Amino acid sequence: MNITDKRYSHRGDARRRRERIGKFLLVACLLAAVAFIPRQRPRDAEASTFGSFTFAGSQEAARLRAELDAAKGELALAQAQLDRAKAIMDYSGRFKVNAEIAGTIYDVALAEGIDPELGFRLVRVESEFNPRAVSSVGAVGLTQLMPSTARYFDKSVTRQELFEPRTNLRIGFRYLRSLITEYDGDVRLALLVYNRGPVAVETLRSLGVDPGNGYAKLVMKGWKERSSGD
Repeated sequence: MNITDKRYSHRGDARRRRERIGKFLLVACLLAAVAFIPRQRPRDAEASTFGSFTFAGSQEAARLRAELDAAKGELALAQAQLDRAKAIMDYSGRFKVNAEIAGTIYDVALAEGIDPELGFRLVRVESEFNPRAVSSVGAVGLTQLMPSTARYFDKSVTRQELFEPRTNLRIGFRYLRSLITEYDGDVRLALLVYNRGPVAVETLRSLGVDPGNGYAKLVMKGWKERSSGD
């Protein structure tokens, strides 16, 4: 082999080495890329799965919390209804009135800020629980309202409407509540004004005379919330 052939052979070997090196680098890059992908995907999948689990868990917790709050609300409502039913049954038995009248007195008294016990006692003394009761001076209904007094609290109410239990109780208890407020919580004095009228009571008081006539004592006898006088 001459020198020219040797040079050609060496140049061919160098080219082949470069090609082999290039192929080697290409394979190495591909292997590195393949090795890199498996390491990344599990982490990505794990993060995605964990995120989905956290989100789903948060939704479930929110749903359970809402169900718990709803159950608590229903339980509180059921307890309130049970307490109301027990109270009405108790008043119905003690005052010997039907459950419908007892329920109406109880509900209206609470709505108007009157102790139901006091409300029942007032109605018993005033009308003996007779919605159609009429006094000799023209007072009507369960709480024996004078139509003129009733119209002070409800300008549109008629005498006939005062025979309707709920209407009569609403106005009668509102009147009593206003008197209790006016006399600084003195239930005895408020009852006397309810029975005798403000003019008679205030006239007697201005003269230094006790306006008591036995009415307040009759209504309040045995009423535990307050000590009663005449």
